[in-house]
Amino acid sequence: MNWKSIFGLGRPPAPAISVKGLRLVMESEGCRLEAYKDVGGVWTIGFGHTGPMVREGVTITREEAERLLKADLAECQSAIAKLVRVKLTQGQYDALVDFIFNLGSKAFATSTLLRKLNLKDFSGAADEFARWNHVGTQVIEGLTIRRNRERDLFVS
Repeated sequence: MNWKSIFGLGRPPAPAISVKGLRLVMESEGCRLEAYKDVGGVWTIGFGHTGPMVREGVTITREEAERLLKADLAECQSAIAKLVRVKLTQGQYDALVDFIFNLGSKAFATSTLLRKLNLKDFSGAADEFARWNHVGTQVIEGLTIRRNRERDLFVS
C-alpha cells in the first residue's frame, strides 16, 4: 500500500487512542476543575493533569481540562511510539496510553511490562498490569480496578 499517495504522507499515520481508550482515561480520572492532592499527595487538576502550574487554589474550565488532557495523551502516545517495538492491537494501544497517563513514561520505560511486551510475551505483559496498584506500600482499590480494566482492554 502506498501511504504517500493515499494520505499524502511519507509514512503510515501514527496510531491514535480510540473512543473506548479515551473513555477509560476520562472515567478513571474523573474531572475536577479545582486543584486537589491525589492519593499520592501530588497536586492534580482536570483529568489527572499534574505539573508546575497545578497548586492549591488553581481552577480551570472544562475546556481547559480537555485541552490539557489532549496534550497529556499526546505525550503518552509519543512514549509508545518511542519505546514499543512491536505491533499493537487497538486494545493494547489504548490500555498502554491509560497506563502511561497514570504512571508516567519514565515508569513505563523501565517496567517489566514493556520488556515483556517488546519480547512479544503479550500474556506476560498483560499480567504485569496488576503489579502497579500501589502508592508506596499501600494497595489502592481504585488502582486495582483501573489496572484490571487496562488488562481487560489489553487482552481484548
